[in-house]
Amino acid sequence: MEPSSAGLQATATPRKKMAKQLTGKRDDTALHSAARAGNIIAIREIISSAEEEELRELLSKQNSAGETALYIAAEYGYFELVREMIKYYDLVVAGIKAKNGFDALHIAVKQGDSEVVKVLMEAHPELSMTVDAANTTALHTAATQGNIEVVNYLLESDSSLATIARSNGKTVLHSAARNGHVQVVKALLREDSEITKRTDKKGQSALHMAVKGQNIEMVEELINADPSSINMVDNKGNSTLHIATRKGRAQIVKVILGQNETDTRVINRSYETAFDTAEKMGHAEIAAILQEHGVPSAKVIKPQAMNPAQELNRTVSDIKHEVHHQLEHTLQTRKRVQGIAKRLNRMNLEGLNNAINSTTVVAVLIAAVTFAAIFTVPGQYADDPQNISSGLSLGEANIAHKPPFLIFFIFGSTALFISLSVVVVQTSVVVTECKTKKKMMAVINKIMWLACVLVSVAYLALSFIVVGEHEKWLAIGVTIIGATIMAPTIGTMCYWVIMHQIESSNKKSIRRNSQSSRLRSFSVSDSENQAEKQPHAPSRAIVVSAIGLHAPPQESRVDPHALARIAVIAGLIEVLIP
Repeated sequence: MEPSSAGLQATATPRKKMAKQLTGKRDDTALHSAARAGNIIAIREIISSAEEEELRELLSKQNSAGETALYIAAEYGYFELVREMIKYYDLVVAGIKAKNGFDALHIAVKQGDSEVVKVLMEAHPELSMTVDAANTTALHTAATQGNIEVVNYLLESDSSLATIARSNGKTVLHSAARNGHVQVVKALLREDSEITKRTDKKGQSALHMAVKGQNIEMVEELINADPSSINMVDNKGNSTLHIATRKGRAQIVKVILGQNETDTRVINRSYETAFDTAEKMGHAEIAAILQEHGVPSAKVIKPQAMNPAQELNRTVSDIKHEVHHQLEHTLQTRKRVQGIAKRLNRMNLEGLNNAINSTTVVAVLIAAVTFAAIFTVPGQYADDPQNISSGLSLGEANIAHKPPFLIFFIFGSTALFISLSVVVVQTSVVVTECKTKKKMMAVINKIMWLACVLVSVAYLALSFIVVGEHEKWLAIGVTIIGATIMAPTIGTMCYWVIMHQIESSNKKSIRRNSQSSRLRSFSVSDSENQAEKQPHAPSRAIVVSAIGLHAPPQESRVDPHALARIAVIAGLIEVLIP
């Protein structure tokens, strides 16, 4: 039943106002905003007030993230709201994907909301066949997350979903096996036990995926479903025993060796058995287990000489492993160093902040002392108008004409204004960079040293006035004590500063010289490598020489850039030589 024109006009204005108020950075419409808020009444009003064409456009409208109103309702898990909205959505509009590649069903599955999934599937069962850019179905998503309830429901709706592979060739069973979801694997095997034979683009089966993890029950379940899958090899000739050995899964290696069907003499394309792989990877425990079960080395199985292509292939494989190990070690070391550096920087910053706060307190203290001292000088002031000494004016210090007072006044005032300037800088300038803070503190420290010296001189000058002419020796004694303490202190600090500057300058000079030497060595090394390249039979020495490492491995330090170059060239050789 169509609403009257008056009714349309009455509902149109608030709808536009709502859109204007609620549309934000997401570019949401009024329908999006109502769905996000879970407001089913507003949804009904908006839908009922729209005509057929306008409604379809409104329902299919996407915000800046590519989300429809139905997608938002499904994402937030508004079960009643989804049930109300899906009545107006056909299959095409309901299957509109957001920019993340998910439609309403996919996002509901990802959120693990089985009720919303059932509502959407009851309305449009075909939604289960929709895929994202990587050809991932909703069943893939549910299996990866281990949501057995959703997996069972989708399999009941269409068991053929289990056979759909992603773009990389991995089936739902691959995903569940790799993530260790045993119940999901059992459900998939009940539907189709032959799925265990499916391989991805690397030639790996679900059992290959399972042995990479640590779930023994998962491995046993897949072996029981298809014992022959134990000896399946991938594109590089690796069996499940090779993969488990490479990953260092000792318990899973024992499970595989405990099967009668296991072939322990499989040799991969790198001319290695599982025992060779264990030795190369440094897994001593697994190597001992394999040796105990009689797993031989490839040299024992095929002692005959390898042809040049096989020899080169193995050499490249060994180099790749060495490079990978060194790069991994370098990466771990770099992470540890970065962590230590962060902690040191944090401690350094805290120390600088504490130093800044301490300096501010000292500057305020010096300013307060010097300010108060000028008004509490000994001898008081000429404050009696009836009794003013000759040569003095009202309010003038009685000792103002004496040279020690002049020294006290000048030096104390200078210390006062230096301290005040430091306080102004510390309370006004906000510095975030650690390096800049250090420079600022270095300057402020020197200024505060000067302020301390000036206050000391002012104090000593005033001491001559306080003790008087008859006890002048006391002031001289205090001056000697002060000079004995302050002069060595300031002198030592200045010496350390100068030595630090000299040391920093020397370090910079050494660093510049070492950089220029490395550049010269690198250019000489490159020219030597170009001269030494000769076509000979493939061997480890020739491959290493061709890559550019002319020194023996134990005598050279491999640069990270050289390691990357080795990995790239080794990969190219492996592709070119099957």
